[in-house]
Amino acid sequence: MATPSADRLLAIITRLATELHPDGTCIQDITLDSGLDRDLGLDSLARMELLTRLEKEYGVRLPEKVLVTAETPRDLLFHLGNAALVASESEEAENEVRQDESEIRRASGPVGAKTLVEILAHHVRQQPESEHIVLLEGGKEFRITYAMLHAEALKVANRLRDLQLEPGSTVAIMLPTSRDYFFSFFGVLYAGFIPVPLYPPARPTQIEEHVRRHRKIIANAAAPLLITMLEVKPVARLLMSQVVELKRIMTVDELYSDVPTAMPHFPKANDIAFLQYTSGSTGDPKGVVLTHANLMANIRAMGQVCRASAEDVFVSWLPLYHDMGLIGAWFGSLFYGCRLVVMSPLSFIARPERWLRAISRFGGTLSASPNFGYQLCISRLEDKDLAGIDLRSWRMAFNGAEPVIPETLRVFADRFEKFGLSPKALAPVYGLAESSVGLAFPEPGLGARIDTVERNTFGMSGKAVPSKATDGTPLEFVCCGRPLPGHQIRIVDSEGRELPERYEGRLQFKGPSSTSGYFKNADETRKLFVGEWLDSGDLAYIVAGEIYLTGRVKDIIIRAGRNIYPHELEEAVGNVPGVRKGCTAVFAAQNGQESAEKLVVLTESRQRGSEKLQEIRQKISEIAVDLLGTPPDEIIIGPPGTVLKTSSGKIRRSACRNLYISGHIGRTKPAVWMQMARMGLASVKPMLQRLAARLGALVYAGYCWFCLGLVGIVAWCGLQLLPTGQPCWNFAGTLVRWLCRLTGIGITIRGLENLPAEGNYLMVSNHMSYLDAILLTGVLPQRVGFVAKAELGRNPFLVRPLKKLGVFWVDRFDAEQGVADAGRIAQGLSQGARPFFFAEGTLQRMPGLLPFQMGAFVLACEQQVPVVPVVIHGTRNILRGGSWFPRRGWASFTILPSQKNDGRSWQAAIELRNRVRQLMLVQLDEPDLGGEYTSLLQMDIVRPEKNDGQHD
Repeated sequence: MATPSADRLLAIITRLATELHPDGTCIQDITLDSGLDRDLGLDSLARMELLTRLEKEYGVRLPEKVLVTAETPRDLLFHLGNAALVASESEEAENEVRQDESEIRRASGPVGAKTLVEILAHHVRQQPESEHIVLLEGGKEFRITYAMLHAEALKVANRLRDLQLEPGSTVAIMLPTSRDYFFSFFGVLYAGFIPVPLYPPARPTQIEEHVRRHRKIIANAAAPLLITMLEVKPVARLLMSQVVELKRIMTVDELYSDVPTAMPHFPKANDIAFLQYTSGSTGDPKGVVLTHANLMANIRAMGQVCRASAEDVFVSWLPLYHDMGLIGAWFGSLFYGCRLVVMSPLSFIARPERWLRAISRFGGTLSASPNFGYQLCISRLEDKDLAGIDLRSWRMAFNGAEPVIPETLRVFADRFEKFGLSPKALAPVYGLAESSVGLAFPEPGLGARIDTVERNTFGMSGKAVPSKATDGTPLEFVCCGRPLPGHQIRIVDSEGRELPERYEGRLQFKGPSSTSGYFKNADETRKLFVGEWLDSGDLAYIVAGEIYLTGRVKDIIIRAGRNIYPHELEEAVGNVPGVRKGCTAVFAAQNGQESAEKLVVLTESRQRGSEKLQEIRQKISEIAVDLLGTPPDEIIIGPPGTVLKTSSGKIRRSACRNLYISGHIGRTKPAVWMQMARMGLASVKPMLQRLAARLGALVYAGYCWFCLGLVGIVAWCGLQLLPTGQPCWNFAGTLVRWLCRLTGIGITIRGLENLPAEGNYLMVSNHMSYLDAILLTGVLPQRVGFVAKAELGRNPFLVRPLKKLGVFWVDRFDAEQGVADAGRIAQGLSQGARPFFFAEGTLQRMPGLLPFQMGAFVLACEQQVPVVPVVIHGTRNILRGGSWFPRRGWASFTILPSQKNDGRSWQAAIELRNRVRQLMLVQLDEPDLGGEYTSLLQMDIVRPEKNDGQHD
């Protein structure tokens, strides 16, 4: 007597699971303790097939109770061990099985990850208690493991699913860097929605501008929910009052649920991961559509160039609502499994040494900042602030997101070299939201490389001629490296012709990280694309395949035939004593009826005396003449807060220009109470519109339930009196059609000609709503027998009318009883009944087709009858699963040509099921959730919902 091999048993189960789920996602990490129902999705018929294969494989006969009692492969192994073996497998076959299984296990891991959810799921399986994030907050450290992020996000997702949001809705997140942010972001993803990161208001005096700016974002994103913190709720309410689409505001505490949720929705690679709204430095913010595939391509490419690994430590103060902090720091760390040490931007700005101390303390190898962050460390920190700091671990110091100033690179390298920083660690990079985040990166260890070119030649012709030492004031441009692997960059002239090396032109790009466009903004999307290339809006030139950024197209000022680059003059003005560094905008503008454009310098100073301000103006004028050969036409010095910036600290030159033209520069901002009052008055009309919409929806829902109750009473009485069979069916169908007319629900059916004219057949469909069976009764001309859960048959009010309509009952929880119920359905089919199966076996709120249960297809093959597929559209939008709030809508039903398989075997049933399901997927135009749902079950990320719909 031989002992059954665990490997061989798992291989048999794996093969069956592979047949049931051809995409193979369900077979990752199958163990002896995997649940046959929970993890592998084996229904009663699949269990029967498994037992048949085991008996054949081992030459034994297993007790019938195994069908019901076995819950895991370990249980099956126990029963097999107690049975007599009549034959043993050859060594070759066993080695083959082990090899197959090892290949299956090697397939798991982040290497093949296609979404953010898959990445986190991998780490939850492989290293659940490992540190993912160290959050530095208020002098304390909070550590977040992968398991904690997963568990807390599930709690948020559970509550989100209860809010009755439309599938694929956007959810705005206005939170600071905190645990709540991390949990909320993944909670939104887990619930099947699209996160929209926003930044909280920075100062009370800017509330009006903050509301005005964010209401455009939320309206464009059509976000029905805003997640924020308690302190920001008053501002959030102002937003809600002015944006009709925003229905609800909640804090994370209000979103937490005690019990993790089941989440059958699992994003696909091409699903939207989140919307990254541009900082708006040159106009209104636009929502960049970024899919999971875009993010994965960008993260992999950046990591490949940087040689990222799990041994790295990323230290970041970058805001999580900005692509550099969100994708580069957090998602990059998540993908490679390295530790992320993160603090809030305010913590850094208040004390810049905290950033460098965190790098020193945690051994940070990667970190990033816009240029102003490095400049802040230079200007604010003294040696006494840096005592004990060691920066030797810092191997790549990324500098991007705004113009990189050559002088900042030189001074930072010199200043901090004595603290262990290698000058070769400095890594200027180039990226933009339209390419996820990164587009051009240098190789590690090259340091900052600066190209010095002749100013006059470059200003007149755009040719970057290397400068000689005797030239007066040459221009300097920083090298940002080469395009990321798989990405392409080209430089073109105004006619779209590609330019040779060292000629300035518009930078265009393409690659797998590139967005498909701006969310609900077709006009701006058309401007973005030039054929297959995307226009960055930036100017640059190429040398030896490397990119040198020179400025923004919209910011270049043409004066006397020369190009003037605003950021160069802004940097010089910022060094003038009395001027606030980083608070200068240089732009060209027309004022009033003047025909010529004026060169305007707008800057900030805390000085108030007229003599002091005149000295500053004189110094700015002298600097402009030295640098540009011409003085500014107007110099405006305002108090702090005059120069407008984006949330990431970029100068909003276009907005400053508009402010100058409007004549509002220098005006004192209204008091906070005045801004609040003005915003409140502007909220009256949107609030009335929202109230009317809610009242209308509530009245309509109440009216629908009244009509349903009225029709239900008539149906119950009529079905008691009419004879069983077609008369009952015709009567019920008439009442359903009247119900649809009364409630304004449209129903259509196509493909009636595909119903077989004679003979037995059965029908299968997808399952979207509790309304499916009701509305099908109104459109199908011939009586069918819906296969429903046995609980309905135990309802004394419903049992008799449903029985007269020919409903079949199936027990969902007792496997042995389920097999007996299947036998009664087969008997009914042989006697002329037409069973109707909702093949998914359950319904869900989210769009997508779940795996099909095998019952209908095994029955069709055994009885040799055709299967008639029916595709249901629209009922989910009328009445969603888990909701009792009906909405207006249109439902349609499409009958496809019948399908049949001449074989009677299990494999024939599998083939029939796969063929029918594929036909329905083509018609349905919804995601295929077959593999993803089973994968999530197996990864212990979801739990099956209770089936509130019909079951086969």
